[in-house]
Amino acid sequence: MSAVLTRHPQRNALRLELRQNQILRGMPQPAWDLLEPRVEIVDFRKGDLLVNQGSRAMEQFFVLGGILKRVVSNPEGKEMILRFAAEGDMDTSYAAWRLKTPVPYSIVAVTKVRAAKLPMPQWVEFLERQPEVKARFEYEVMRLMSEVMAHTITLHLLDAPGRLARFRRKHADLLGRIPNKELASYLNLSPETLSRLKQREHQPA
Repeated sequence: MSAVLTRHPQRNALRLELRQNQILRGMPQPAWDLLEPRVEIVDFRKGDLLVNQGSRAMEQFFVLGGILKRVVSNPEGKEMILRFAAEGDMDTSYAAWRLKTPVPYSIVAVTKVRAAKLPMPQWVEFLERQPEVKARFEYEVMRLMSEVMAHTITLHLLDAPGRLARFRRKHADLLGRIPNKELASYLNLSPETLSRLKQREHQPA
């Protein structure tokens, strides 16, 4: 299902969910009046591709339900998951938009996902009129880039148990929600290795 927020049959509940987003939280009503008619609510199935690596069609996503992943792949099809985003979080093509380059990663639904989205040109136009939101958003974009870099370094510096322990510490809210296959890929482990690590954690000392 897809509908503009202001015409969605569940618009009142969706407005409340969107207002919990860390970027949009606390905006004054005039800003909401400007933003809401531009926002489309879309339901994605597990595995749906929201943004294709190499695309120049860029959008801004706010996650209302479910989990997204940001993933890169090489010509041979080998994938690396860079990050996950769940309720209250967002994903974006903003850096590529500013750099005038294709999007360097794909955004894919890990589970069923409901998201609020708008085309990047409209989001950028909105930000230019809301300097406080723009500052908060650009800080978050930089934080996400730093988070991805830290994750990539972790894959090289920590052993398998260390990678899993770091994920548990950093992403406790996602524990039990991400399929083993996806989590194993994120941690650069085989699903079998991840299962063994989890079993070992539950064994008595």
